Amino acid sequence: NPCPKKQVITRDPLPLKLKPIEINLSVIGPYIDYLKEKQGVNNVFVNGTTGESMSLSVEERKLLAEEWCRKAKGKMDQVIVHVGCLSLKDTQELAHHAAQIEADGIAVIAPSFFKPSSADVLRTFLQEVASTAPTLPFYYYHVPSVTGVNELIEGIEKVIPSFRGVKFSGSDLMDLGQCISYIPPHWSVLYGIDEQLLGALVMGVHGAVGSTYNYVGCHVNKLISAFETGDLVQARTIQFKIQELVSFAIKLGFDVGVNKQLMNELSGLDLGPPRLPVMTCPAARALAIKQKYDSIFPE
Repeated sequence: NPCPKKQVITRDPLPLKLKPIEINLSVIGPYIDYLKEKQGVNNVFVNGTTGESMSLSVEERKLLAEEWCRKAKGKMDQVIVHVGCLSLKDTQELAHHAAQIEADGIAVIAPSFFKPSSADVLRTFLQEVASTAPTLPFYYYHVPSVTGVNELIEGIEKVIPSFRGVKFSGSDLMDLGQCISYIPPHWSVLYGIDEQLLGALVMGVHGAVGSTYNYVGCHVNKLISAFETGDLVQARTIQFKIQELVSFAIKLGFDVGVNKQLMNELSGLDLGPPRLPVMTCPAARALAIKQKYDSIFPE
């Protein structure tokens, strides 16, 4: 199983750029050291939403995935590479490449422009992708607006033997619970709504993939530890703090560009600007959120 139970996985190490149109591979090594040493994060989910994958070319995504796998070797427990694209051919190319660079797993989101018309169509799309990397553990990146997850995963291992779970990025805990109740023991459900993690842990998720874990990963590890030892008061206290931070950020305007600038401020790393159409965060907004973070997590 490529996802040890209750592991925190930072969602999308952010795409790294020297200029708005160029990626910067040189900062990936320091980024990995920061995640491991400062945040206690030992798993990464590369080229996803927060990583602006849909704004990157196939070649750029290959370069990033390859460098993350190379630099993470011997340091990180696992590197899961998101390979989803609008094009089936591009998705297959990235999946095949992920196998070549010895990624620990791949994840695929459904196409969002020409959307699959049914769960059967989406299942066929995913099968075509998985066939190009049949030995890699395969995760479906679930966004509720695309299709019902429970309808999709029913019988999916018959057509995708490498299927190993779901990255569940939805806030409906009943839908999540039904998904978890259905899956076999060798699958994992990784939860993607940072501010609701504790509720998902109660439902039985096996791990967490989140963008804010780039800078609150150490606190989320404490939340998980408190939950596992039965200290729900401590677990709730940490979850409420994360909710306070996220709520404050949302009121100011919280998107991929803001999240990236906040990561720059909190980590001390220079991850560069986002790529259009995502706008660079105003400095004052990132500073205000950082000050809120410092007041909530003073240690």
